[in-house]
Amino acid sequence: MKLGIMQPYFLPYIGYFQLLNAVDKYVIYDNIQYTKKGWINRNRILQNGKDLMISIPLEKDSDYLDVKDRFVSAGFDKKKLLNQIREAYRKTPYYNEVMPIIGDIINYEENNLFLYIYNSVQKVCGYLGIDTEIIISSTIDIEHSLKGQEKVLALCKELKASDYYNAIGGQELYSPEDFRRENINLHFLSTNPIEYKQFSNEFVPWLSILDVMMFNTLDEIKKMLDNYKLISPLTPKGEISSPSGRQGGANI
Repeated sequence: MKLGIMQPYFLPYIGYFQLLNAVDKYVIYDNIQYTKKGWINRNRILQNGKDLMISIPLEKDSDYLDVKDRFVSAGFDKKKLLNQIREAYRKTPYYNEVMPIIGDIINYEENNLFLYIYNSVQKVCGYLGIDTEIIISSTIDIEHSLKGQEKVLALCKELKASDYYNAIGGQELYSPEDFRRENINLHFLSTNPIEYKQFSNEFVPWLSILDVMMFNTLDEIKKMLDNYKLISPLTPKGEISSPSGRQGGANI
């Protein structure tokens, strides 16, 4: 069984959904410390040919609380954010199909930050046809005081994972030998450069999945979901494979 584990992010870039689509089960942390100025409650969209940061405002609270203990601000102006997105994307080819989904995501009546973001991940997966089982971390019977690699290994063992998939940015955080000792194969997913037409502007990469959805057909997005390299550190000669098993290029 292939397992992925990740923090919750608001309308994250396509690499998040590549990882989610590549595994059999996907754990989303709710009992992980909220990261101030991170990507949990914000992302980037396209506006007038440039990237624009959007965010979910939060109630003021301790920076040491877990994501599940943080709350969306009562003053969150959902109408204003939706109008920003409408103005930015109303002339895109798939606006009519995508905007109702974005409206449902932003207008979702939930003030718990984790549940608000969790709903958005589910909605996007539904649109993209991703049917991977998603599990909330706090529902899994492990010692939740564990940190970093030890917590990941505990989750892998409890869920009986044979393979653990992580985003490429986590390469320095994990020891392939430690995973091998637990009979778990460690893999890192590296998103290949993805480019598509954004009006007549110079392409702005790595924006929210919202941008991908507005400019591309579902068939095109599904091809993008497989456009990555899978790096397996303990395979012979450090081979890099594509989703189909063919040899890929160098790490990016």
